Amino acid sequence: MSSLKPSLSGLLATALLCVSSLAQAIPEIQNWHTANGVPVYFIAARELPMVDAQILFRAGSVRDGERPGLAQLTNGLLEEGAGDWSADTIADRLDQVGAQLATSSRRDSASVALRSLTDPRYLQPAVETVARLLKEPSFAPDAVERVRQQMLTALQERAQSPGAIAQDAFFKALYGDHPYGSPADGTSASLNAITRADIQDFHRRYYTAANAVVAIVGDLDRSAAEQLANALVGGLPKGEPMPPPPPVPPLRPLNPTIRIPHPSSQSHILIGQLGVSRADPDYYALYLGNHVLGGNGLVSQLSQEIREKRGLAYGAYSAFSPMRQTGPFLINLQTRNDQADTALQVAQTTLRQFSADGPDPQMLEEARQNITGGFALDLAGNGKLANYLGLIAFYGLPLDYLQTFIATMNGISLEQVKTAWQRHIQPDRQIVVIVGGGQNAPTSPGPASAPVPPTPPEPARS
Repeated sequence: MSSLKPSLSGLLATALLCVSSLAQAIPEIQNWHTANGVPVYFIAARELPMVDAQILFRAGSVRDGERPGLAQLTNGLLEEGAGDWSADTIADRLDQVGAQLATSSRRDSASVALRSLTDPRYLQPAVETVARLLKEPSFAPDAVERVRQQMLTALQERAQSPGAIAQDAFFKALYGDHPYGSPADGTSASLNAITRADIQDFHRRYYTAANAVVAIVGDLDRSAAEQLANALVGGLPKGEPMPPPPPVPPLRPLNPTIRIPHPSSQSHILIGQLGVSRADPDYYALYLGNHVLGGNGLVSQLSQEIREKRGLAYGAYSAFSPMRQTGPFLINLQTRNDQADTALQVAQTTLRQFSADGPDPQMLEEARQNITGGFALDLAGNGKLANYLGLIAFYGLPLDYLQTFIATMNGISLEQVKTAWQRHIQPDRQIVVIVGGGQNAPTSPGPASAPVPPTPPEPARS
C-alpha cells in the first residue's frame, strides 16, 4: 500500500513550480484618473472574490508644521465618526458585511485601506462607509480627546522603551530641523496644544483629490474598478496639490556619538546616516548590496561577524528606508551593556571593510538569487500585492515596475554595487546612538523624535 504523504522532494518541486508560474504571470497594472482627477492603479486578481483598496494622501507627518502629531491625530480620528455616524456605527456597518478597515499615518503619507468581499451586497455598504469617513469626518470633541489621550499614553510608553528612545534620538540627530525630523507621534506639549479647528483645517487642506492616489487589487474587471474608485474618492473636493517635502540638507556633524543612559540589561545600538530617496537610481544597487551586508537575516555579513563569530548579539540588521526625499540608512543591534563598545567596533569595522572592498562575488550572487527567487512569493495574496501597488502609486514608479524588477536585479553588476555604495555610504561619518549602560553612562544631548521602523525596504512605505 503506497503512502499518501507527499515526499519532501515533491513538496519542493511543487513550491518551485509555483514560484516559476508566478514569476511568469506577474500581473499587469492598469492606470487612469477619476472624474475629479485622482490617479487610480488597478490589478485584476480573480482568484478570490475579494478586493483590497488603499487610498493614500500626501498627508504624512512631514505636513505637521508647528503641530507635531497633527497628521497622526487627524488620521486616527477618521474612523471615530463621520457625519451623524458614531465610531460604533461605523464599526457595526463594517462588521455586518465582513469588511476590514485600517488607517495609517507615516512621514510621507497617510492612508485608509479597505478589504471587502466583492459581492455588491457586501462591497457597496463598505465603500459607502469609507467614502463618508474620508469626506465627512465629524472630529467630535469627545473623540478628539479620546484619541489625544491614547497618543499621550503611547508617548509615555515610548519614553520607557530603550529601542524607541534610540530610534527617536537617531532620527532627530539625522534630520535636525527638517520636517522628517519632526516627531511623528508628537510631544506632550504639541498634542495638548492641537485644537479641533487645527484638525479640521489639516483634513480640509490635505485630504483632497489633488493629494490622493488609489490602489485597487481584486476580483473586478476594469469597469467595476472604475466604479469602485469613483465611489471611494469621487466626492472629495479638488483641493490644491501639495509640493514635495524640501530637500534634506547634507549631514553636518562628523561622527557624533550619542549615549543615553537607561536601566536596561541590554544596550540598543543604532549606526547610520542619510541614505537615498525613492527616486534615486542607485537604490536598487544599494538594496542588493545591503542584502549581503545586513538585509538577509542570520546569513548577512553583520550577523555573521557579530552573532556567529563573537556571540555579541542575537542578530544585527541593516536597511535603507527610501522616502520621497532622502531616507535613512540604518544598522541596528542589541547587546549586553558590558559588550556595547566591542559590538559597536565590530559593526563599524564590518561596514568600513564592506564599503572599501564591496561584497564578496559569491555572496552577491546568493543575495541576488534570494531576492529574485522570493519575489514572486512576495506578490502572493491580494494584501501583499496591494502594498506593492500602493508603493508604486504613491511614489509614481513605472507601471512595469513589477514586471522588470527581477530583470533589474539580475542586471546589476558587482562593480555597480561597489560604485553606488561608495558614492552614498560614508563609514567615518555615521551617527551612533547607544541607549543603555545604566544611570551613570556618559550622555550627549539628543531630543527625542520620530522612529525609524525596522522594516524591509521593498514594499515598505514611509
